[in-house]
Amino acid sequence: MITVYQLKPAFQNLLRPLSNLLANRGITPNQITLSALFLSLIAGGILLHYPHIKQLWLMLPFILLIRMGLNAIDGMIAREHHLQSRLGALLNELGDVISDTALYLPFILLDGVRAEILILMIALAIISEMTGVLGQVLSGTRHYQGPMGKSDRALLLGFLGLLVGLNVFNADFFNGLLFLAILLLMLTIFNRAQAAIQE
Repeated sequence: MITVYQLKPAFQNLLRPLSNLLANRGITPNQITLSALFLSLIAGGILLHYPHIKQLWLMLPFILLIRMGLNAIDGMIAREHHLQSRLGALLNELGDVISDTALYLPFILLDGVRAEILILMIALAIISEMTGVLGQVLSGTRHYQGPMGKSDRALLLGFLGLLVGLNVFNADFFNGLLFLAILLLMLTIFNRAQAAIQE
């Protein structure tokens, strides 16, 4: 099933010179992971406090892209420079779900957004990531099946943040896309669970 995650190898190739430079400078994967987390918390906090300033929402797509880059870099440094650790794995998984929540929750303050739909989407996103991790527990393989993985969610919510920033936000359209994301997340959870069981 097509997912943005399939572009990861090409994305990593673009970032490899930077990851090698950072590793050679003594930057650790955990430092990169924590930087991505703090960036997400700061950006999410700003949007939570000033949701009415539409221009601030224009930063969301860029924050999500930067975070995606940092997530790729921390993994490359860990694997390619033999700096993997249990603490790093823990920070990586927890950092992802905390960052997602921090960046997606501010949408709840926009007029017309249905809070229950947004909260359900965030909850299912967390469950989908935990299902992928459970695959690793059961069989040693972390599962990333789509169709609504982390990168796909970032693309969707980044697009919606851009619409808010450009002042062309429509609550009905937003709620409709969130409902679609919920359906796709349910399918994602099923696909990851099925892969973990069958492996």
